Amino acid sequence: MKISDFSRRSGLSIDTLRYYERIGLLPRTARDGGGRRSYGADDLAWACFLSKLQAMDMPIRERLAYSRLRSQGDATLGARRSMLEAHRAALFARQEELCGLIAALDAKIAHYRDREIQSGDNR
Repeated sequence: MKISDFSRRSGLSIDTLRYYERIGLLPRTARDGGGRRSYGADDLAWACFLSKLQAMDMPIRERLAYSRLRSQGDATLGARRSMLEAHRAALFARQEELCGLIAALDAKIAHYRDREIQSGDNR
């Protein structure tokens, strides 16, 4: 699969894919006769997971650490699971924080609605 298709299917930009390969998040990819990258199904599955980790705001250094563990095979399954559990806990903490912030916004919006109604300006 060519890089443009790979980018579209993985959700990562071409620049991001090249960067990930350069820093070692993606393995060096096979090249065709013209020197163009040629990706396979395993590459796509890994890139899609990296895209999800990126969307979850996992820092690049943690993604790199996870990738290094992954490259060591099944001996690191527990360490990888622990990393993901720690990140999940951080996401839940962020979710709670966001819920509090949304509640504060809701209160302010309700306050403005009440004031608009009181002043007769209830658009």
